[in-house]
Amino acid sequence: MKTVIINGSPRKNWNTAEVLKEAKKGAEAAGREVVYVDLYDLKFTGCKSCLGCKRKGLEDPCKCFIKDELSPVLEEIYTADHLIIGSPIYFGQPTGEVRSFMERACFPALSYNNYSSIFKGKVDVSVFLTMNAGKDIYDRAYKVAMENYFSAFMMLNGDVEIIPVYDTLQIKDYSKYEMAGFNEEHKKAVREEQFPADLKKAYEIGERK
Repeated sequence: MKTVIINGSPRKNWNTAEVLKEAKKGAEAAGREVVYVDLYDLKFTGCKSCLGCKRKGLEDPCKCFIKDELSPVLEEIYTADHLIIGSPIYFGQPTGEVRSFMERACFPALSYNNYSSIFKGKVDVSVFLTMNAGKDIYDRAYKVAMENYFSAFMMLNGDVEIIPVYDTLQIKDYSKYEMAGFNEEHKKAVREEQFPADLKKAYEIGERK
């Protein structure tokens, strides 16, 4: 059993990464092989519309034919059982790296004959979204949009779940930044009271799949 974990945040040791590292601990505790990747360390692009994956007569049609540092990661995913992705929300969307990754991971599985999946495996997908917004804003403005956005991963034939992590602490010391729109005391209280529960959930998701 294999779990691939993708950190789609530029920060390797803050909210998104902390959540993903707990998921990694859970997966390792369950005896899984774990591959952990920081997307921002890789040199790669989104889909280039080369249509190499749509050519007739391919022995392995579910394959991206672009060769870059993302290529071996995609091969790991196609032989995994569980894919865990983490991304902060920037301007109401996941990061650009996550978008590019999603294009490369999902487009080869999409049939242009009947829009079904040609992928032969089954990979469950869990997406952790960290954000400044609280639950009320997420439910009202983001929830449906994120469910639609990540529905592309249904091409991998597994379940797709989204786990929001609300109202995160952006920095340790707000006095050093022009960020008066945020209440530092509130953010730190949420970090202390809620974030441990988010980490526990991440561990359980890594462990159970």
